Amino acid sequence: MPSTTDQLVMRPITVEELPVLGRLVGSIFLNDHHEDEEAIEAPVYEPERSLAIFDGGAPVASAVAFTRTVTVPGGPVPAACVSWVAVAPTHRRRGLLTRMMRHQLTELHDQQREPIALLWASEASIYGRFGYGLAGQSCLVTVSTAAARMPADAGRGGRLRLLTADEAMPPMTAIYDSVRADRVGLLDRRGAWWQRRLFDPERWREGASSLRFAVHHDDDGSPDAYAIFNTKPSWGATGPNGEVGVREVQATTPAGYAAIWRFLLEIDLVRTVTWHLAAADEPLPYLLDNPDAVQQALRGALWVRIVDVDRALSARRYSTRIDTVLELSDKLCPWNSGRYRLTADAAAATCSRTGDPADLSLSVTTLGAAYLGGTTLGRLAGAGLVTEHRTGAVAAASTAFQAVRPPYSPEIF
Repeated sequence: MPSTTDQLVMRPITVEELPVLGRLVGSIFLNDHHEDEEAIEAPVYEPERSLAIFDGGAPVASAVAFTRTVTVPGGPVPAACVSWVAVAPTHRRRGLLTRMMRHQLTELHDQQREPIALLWASEASIYGRFGYGLAGQSCLVTVSTAAARMPADAGRGGRLRLLTADEAMPPMTAIYDSVRADRVGLLDRRGAWWQRRLFDPERWREGASSLRFAVHHDDDGSPDAYAIFNTKPSWGATGPNGEVGVREVQATTPAGYAAIWRFLLEIDLVRTVTWHLAAADEPLPYLLDNPDAVQQALRGALWVRIVDVDRALSARRYSTRIDTVLELSDKLCPWNSGRYRLTADAAAATCSRTGDPADLSLSVTTLGAAYLGGTTLGRLAGAGLVTEHRTGAVAAASTAFQAVRPPYSPEIF
């Protein structure tokens, strides 16, 4: 049902209105709107999960959610992937973003849909006030091929082939799904999402080639790694100065990972390999004789919002046994505020309300930051964001929540 405040009407956006929405979102993110983007977005668009605020018939704000699953410690969990969040500059400071965020989260709670929501933040200062916590980071990786040397026997086995997108799709899908099963932060990726991931208009390339696809098969012929990348030629006074731009690398085995990286680092005429959305704990430096050949810069990636504390904490698994009482505060979603007893281990978890004294106190934003197991509660306590009421409670909870590897999310949705 539409929600009306004065002349501002909030309602879902129909498929037919996608071009209008595209122009709004494009302009706010300082881009032009292009029709080919509609063809990529339409198959993943869910009109019933969209919101726009209209002023006199024109959209002035928007937010949508996509139905996906994300791997958390213990396996996949349904997640509302929030995107296309925009407010026109003519309507800033009028509470429109708060109105949409509150409506979206309340609807998730009332309908008992996904227990968590995810987003990528265009500006890191925006979403903490809506209960989103920074749960994962990405890494800008820049490699000097002149300085990068792999051990002589690393990445030599199996067979590597350059394929077309159509040829590469079956092995890439199999590899990605295998990695996703236990790599925290990865999202499910059905066909339409794969097409969106591989969208490659010439205007994005900045002089680089179209996307290339390299797939590695092990000695038994099974696909175990792939790279999606482009190349950019350049020559200077001293010779070739080409670049490789990596969009994605996935591998099911260390041998496959090494083989893909040997290929990327040894492409003729290339002096630099750049990967903008690598994992925060990328193994690449440890493959090389000179780890300093890999320059790394961390930045924020995936933000997590706990929709329902009990459902979210029961949905994931924990690295050690834990029996603790958490006291949560949540200004935007008051149904979350209160005390919860979490009893869990690697096999099962239960979380329910309790009247027992709290062992730890924290906000829902802080819990969101810790949820995927990459940002420890100990680190957050060091920032003054967790209060310990029972000695040792922070250390125990920090260990239990921690994942084997930090979350990795290479896909901006």
